[in-house]
Amino acid sequence: MQDPAATPSPHVLVIEDDRDVAALVDRYLTTQGLLVTLAGNGSEALMAVAQSRVDVALLDLGLPGEDGLSILRKLQTQWGGPVIIVSGRGDAVDRIVGLELGADDYVTKPFDFRELLARVRSVLRRADRTTSKVLVGAGNALRIDKMRLERDTRRLVRADGVDIPLSSGEFDLLSALAEKPGHVFSRDVLMQALHGHDAGPYDRSIDVQIGRLRRKIEADPENPRIIKSVRGVGYVLTAPVAPAS
Repeated sequence: MQDPAATPSPHVLVIEDDRDVAALVDRYLTTQGLLVTLAGNGSEALMAVAQSRVDVALLDLGLPGEDGLSILRKLQTQWGGPVIIVSGRGDAVDRIVGLELGADDYVTKPFDFRELLARVRSVLRRADRTTSKVLVGAGNALRIDKMRLERDTRRLVRADGVDIPLSSGEFDLLSALAEKPGHVFSRDVLMQALHGHDAGPYDRSIDVQIGRLRRKIEADPENPRIIKSVRGVGYVLTAPVAPAS
């Protein structure tokens, strides 16, 4: 394991209580040029994100003492960075619940290390694209309806100045839709933009994230007026969008 302060490499926090699995993930990701920190429980994970810069966390759901979904909630509240769930729980319910709580992706054990690395790099690329857009774009903020989307600080602010807490995936999804207001995005296009791969026939992660985002920004999530569904196609941002001063 490397010292986080000694290298500018992307920093991955692996939250895994199985020491053998953690050691294998550590060894593989380190050989691929990533910096790895290991945490065996929720307390160690929260301490790690508080003490150093972490770019992405890999979270096992079956941790001792505290359920992984509870730790995910705490990470979203106290840190807010991207989380990839890595778990032996492969059923659809756990996957959907994890995504509902703000996870950015879900990998089922046993996994291929190359796939795990691809998922990690996809999350890191999304963060890099966001930074690039901020640096070269005409403005750092957009006005979406009555909200202000700040791309440099990755904040969404209501008209009264109160922050609307978004996960990393929710922020990226809203940003992608806001790039082309009025344009209908297919699920496959959104999945590619957010996760770096196409949606499978049973992959509901985009639908889950849209539902979660609507509950945060719509006055009536059951009858949305900001993000609308286009039956059989995908989603469109229908609210007015303009550069924010």
